[in-house]
Amino acid sequence: EVTKAEMAKYPAFVVTSIAQDGIAVIVNPKNEIPYITLDQVKGIYLGTITKWTEITGANVPGTNNQIVIIGRDSASGTRSYFDETVLLKATPAKTMLEKNSNGAVLQTVAQTPGSIGYVSIGFVSGDIKSLPIWYNAQKIVAPTIDNIKLKTYPVSRDLYVITNGQPTGLAGDFIRYILSPEGQKIVADEGYVTI
Repeated sequence: EVTKAEMAKYPAFVVTSIAQDGIAVIVNPKNEIPYITLDQVKGIYLGTITKWTEITGANVPGTNNQIVIIGRDSASGTRSYFDETVLLKATPAKTMLEKNSNGAVLQTVAQTPGSIGYVSIGFVSGDIKSLPIWYNAQKIVAPTIDNIKLKTYPVSRDLYVITNGQPTGLAGDFIRYILSPEGQKIVADEGYVTI
């Protein structure tokens, strides 16, 4: 998101939401874990939780239950959002395997029984298990399109187009198009959540 400092520096910015995205925490289907908390995800990615048996209900039969951490590379916007929102700007463990795309994270988690990763919800497939988040110790929320639209899933964000001043010309035409039914179909086709 555009920060208050950025808006102060560039007061003419016009921020237009064009879609939403949810980030699903995923594990290999062999993992018996039914859900996870954000604190547990943070502990895993910071390296303070290293075995699945440290989490109630988690178990990966046939393995030593060692957690294999999969993340995105440092150039990824998904990684930036995840690091800021879930890790609260802390640095991930050095053992995290960095992948350069959602597809690479998905494939690695699908092939590695003890692994955990995160992907945009549009990439979730039957090859992996996406975990509901036990949020604020009150409710378990699955990473679904409906929960992202309702803003009840805690790891979701708006996607923006930012212009310097009111959009005009081709920029204005593009924004109007992407917000139209035809443009929002492209949003859905690309795996993101329409607004």
